[in-house]
Amino acid sequence: MNLRPPRVKGLGLVAWLAGILFFLPIAWMVLTSFHSEESAATNPPSFAASLTLDGYRDFFGTAGGASPWPALVNSTVASLASTLFVLVLALPAAYALSIRPVRKWTDVLFFFLSTKMLPVVAGLLPIYLFAKNTGMLDNIWLLVILYTSMNLPIAVWMMQSFLAEVPIAVIEAARIDGARLPTLLARVVAPIAMPGIAATALICFIFSWNELLFARVLSGVVAQTAPVFLTGFITSQGLFLAKVCAASLVISLPVLAAGFAAQDKLVQGLSLGAVK
Repeated sequence: MNLRPPRVKGLGLVAWLAGILFFLPIAWMVLTSFHSEESAATNPPSFAASLTLDGYRDFFGTAGGASPWPALVNSTVASLASTLFVLVLALPAAYALSIRPVRKWTDVLFFFLSTKMLPVVAGLLPIYLFAKNTGMLDNIWLLVILYTSMNLPIAVWMMQSFLAEVPIAVIEAARIDGARLPTLLARVVAPIAMPGIAATALICFIFSWNELLFARVLSGVVAQTAPVFLTGFITSQGLFLAKVCAASLVISLPVLAAGFAAQDKLVQGLSLGAVK
């Protein structure tokens, strides 16, 4: 016997419809990536067109084009390295603001968040001139430093709320046993707050992987990232829709795979402290 009220059923139906609407563009991109350029350019679109791997062959350079592997490697290095640096710096900062709060800690958090209010384009010229004068243009480690500084405020903000849920009694017991701060953070605080740390790491990874403006301006050939490589498919000769869809799907796969692998930790982390 189904005891759910009609309102709950209606909300469930709305949620399913919303999910389908969000999924349709992705499904359309996947389908178009397996069409030929002629079939992808038809209007109205042809659902029964023959499938082919030409778009993926063009993307991976088997037809004589540029190889995407250097750009994919650069994006992987920049995203993973910056995320690791963010976690190493944000964990002690969040610990100081939650478990061992400093004076006026709310003002500190607001300052961290206020750094995200500056338009990114406003800092583009100074950073470009700095990179040019220091010889760091087209250097992947410049992007690592930028992504770390860009994601650090939001990481501290998120992890402060996660670490606030860590029981003080456990920390006090570890201190009595002689645990110093590095041991306390690595063996006591981090395992308890792992869902929140995983959620923070995933969000920082996504932000770093998807960043385009700085990578477009500050990189050239050596440090070119995957989003910058993707923009190269839009040329004066026209928009090759099937190839762009194939490239977009391949470049999106690392983020989708990371989100799928960490989905349980992400849900736990984002809901941490919501239910008392």
